Amino acid sequence: MNDVPSALFPSPEPLWQAASASVIGAESPWSLPGPWRLMLLGDGSPTRHLRLLTGHPVAVRLIAMEADSTMEGAPREVRELDHPLLRRQVWLECGGITLAWAESWWNQTEAEQHLQDRNLPIWLSLTQGRSELFREVDGLALVQSHWLEEGFQATGPFWSRHYRFFRQGRELTVIREVFSPRLEDWLGPAPRQALHLPS
Repeated sequence: MNDVPSALFPSPEPLWQAASASVIGAESPWSLPGPWRLMLLGDGSPTRHLRLLTGHPVAVRLIAMEADSTMEGAPREVRELDHPLLRRQVWLECGGITLAWAESWWNQTEAEQHLQDRNLPIWLSLTQGRSELFREVDGLALVQSHWLEEGFQATGPFWSRHYRFFRQGRELTVIREVFSPRLEDWLGPAPRQALHLPS
């Protein structure tokens, strides 16, 4: 893989997006296989899923964490966070294979409180002390970007989702994840074209 950049990547371009109401209602595309539905629309920890699937711990490779005043390409749910905002981007690797890319938006104070070790997966950072969290999956999309193709060493488009973490009813962060097609080695093949959700 190329050298890690010192600045944030632009958010990947969505080629297709599911309606938020369908995603929140768990109305998954009928042509998306069951294991991929669980990975993309389930409310479990993706880093835990990656470890369970591969048998390897998840290594977080920090790309950058910087102030974000433009919110360009951000999911609309980011508007609900208090300013000033920070945006963090990472690659997620298991056994030397890059399996996901993620970006997250945070209120600056919340980030300083919850992300003291920026190389830890967010789930581990937020659940230290066994604090309760609620995850709501808000978006499902197919995205495209040349730098994702370089990072995954695969041709796009790629499956993406975004979700929020809440604690005691208050929004903590918005997270977008994009998954490598290499996950098909464990989850089976997945279509990578626009899908129709049940009405």
